[in-house]
Amino acid sequence: MVFYPPPWAPKLPFDPPDSVTIGDFMRNELSGRRPISKSRNPFTCGLTGRTYTVEEAFQRSDLIAQALAKITGWRPNTDSPWDKVVAVFSFNTVDYLSVLHAVHRLSGIATPANVAYSAEELEHQLRSSGAKALFTCVPVLETALKAAKAVGLPEDKIFLMDLPGASQKAPFRNIEDLIAMGRSTPALEPLKWTTGQGARQVAFLCYSSGTSGLPKAVMISHRNAIANTIQYCIHEDVGRRKFGVETQVALGLLPFSHIYGLLVVAHSATWRGDEVIVLPKFDLTDYLRAIERFKINHVLIVPPIVVRMLSSKDELKKYDLSSVRLIFTGAAPLGGETAQELSRLYPKWHIAQGYGMTESATVICTTSEHDICQGTSGSLVPGVRAKVVDPDGKEITEYNKPGELLVQSPAVTLGYLNNEKATAEAFIWDEDGRWLRTGDEVIVTKSEKGYEHITIVDRLKELIKVKGHQVAPAELEAHLLTHPAVDDCAVISVPDERDGEAPKAFVVIPDSMASRKRDEIVAEINKHVQDHKAHYKWLKGGIEFIDTVPKSPSGKILRRLLRDKEREARRAKGAKL
Repeated sequence: MVFYPPPWAPKLPFDPPDSVTIGDFMRNELSGRRPISKSRNPFTCGLTGRTYTVEEAFQRSDLIAQALAKITGWRPNTDSPWDKVVAVFSFNTVDYLSVLHAVHRLSGIATPANVAYSAEELEHQLRSSGAKALFTCVPVLETALKAAKAVGLPEDKIFLMDLPGASQKAPFRNIEDLIAMGRSTPALEPLKWTTGQGARQVAFLCYSSGTSGLPKAVMISHRNAIANTIQYCIHEDVGRRKFGVETQVALGLLPFSHIYGLLVVAHSATWRGDEVIVLPKFDLTDYLRAIERFKINHVLIVPPIVVRMLSSKDELKKYDLSSVRLIFTGAAPLGGETAQELSRLYPKWHIAQGYGMTESATVICTTSEHDICQGTSGSLVPGVRAKVVDPDGKEITEYNKPGELLVQSPAVTLGYLNNEKATAEAFIWDEDGRWLRTGDEVIVTKSEKGYEHITIVDRLKELIKVKGHQVAPAELEAHLLTHPAVDDCAVISVPDERDGEAPKAFVVIPDSMASRKRDEIVAEINKHVQDHKAHYKWLKGGIEFIDTVPKSPSGKILRRLLRDKEREARRAKGAKL
């Protein structure tokens, strides 16, 4: 049985364009964007108030492209896009999207990198993507330089984003330097793309944590990004119209390096004329102050921030949050009790959820404000078809019966860079065409109004989600095995009050270390992880020593048995399960 968007959802108004860049699409009113004259300023700094009009933002992007062309020798219509890959390793700034679109103006590829990465993790992304230039910012410059040096990226190809409170660091050019340079260089020739080039050419290389090894590069085409911008916007606009909302002020706190922040916030919000209030990172005071100061209506966050709010009720009372109409969470499910508590605290707020993946670029289903069903991730967006299958691949036709979600969509991506095996596993073909296997177990239910909703039940891929970040257990296990005190190991997810989830390691130590103190080994292993991995991958769930790691005859780790063991231990202690 194939599931479709609800009958109230409009059809896609036209086929997503396949011969323009995402940057050009964002400028073209004929493609459906809100008229520029009726749009708010696209990005405003939530700390300083610095802002630019739509036209100024476009101009800044063009000037950055012209400066990059002068420095690198790149031209819009020569060489391969793979010769013009640019990494962006920075906190959110008002110029983040202008930089990405400047790369596209040169027919290049942008690869946003998680600012929480260690030097080794960033090195992996720079090396595997083939990045030829890097934009970063002062707070993470040391990490960026270490990774750049490791891959042979010269310092004259490293540029600084302007971040509030961060001073200029010689000898690196910053955004304003590039804009000044661009003003003295000739305008670039127009792009001369052939029919279908936007569907074939990669716009973004976004890294997704799989179930094994290091993060994989997902190839997102220009058409993929364009399609999901249209899908998400026209789905959400149904609810907005019912509440008389034409444009609004949205929160830009989610990292623009993450697919959720990149497409749902940075692209979709500004395409429909909204203003995005940019915050570089989460700080409760800055977050609340920004909502009050800029009268933010649409708050896009992850569930751990909701939990933090509920644990800081006295702090919330200090700020006027009456402008908020909609709280939207993604990247991990929002618990029913948490949503209910927030509703009791702010009964006028609408609380919605969405679901998507890097591989689906991005939104598969989302909640419309006029059809909220708490606990679900909403209904399929226009242009998406879905199936639910059992472990044998047989289609499930009943409601409320769990199975793996498979989807088709014009936003489903091209596959993984240089990884045919992973691509073949994630993207499958049948008589109905190409499907993305999400690896997530879902049920399909009906809301009180009779519309189908998707509920995420479990993650078949076993990813651990920490504050919206994805952690692959196998990546941590491979790293742990490089420590001499680890003979074998397994990593699972455990509940964490602050972060939602946290990694916990079960470790088998070699016989040669059996006499050593366990607390010393724990400290060494923790340091081994903290020295080489991003903070959200640290073993905050703890380390437990076991005699053997349970495995199947084929050698697959039986994490279910470890999860059962952990659940029983927590139940005995009366801890949260």
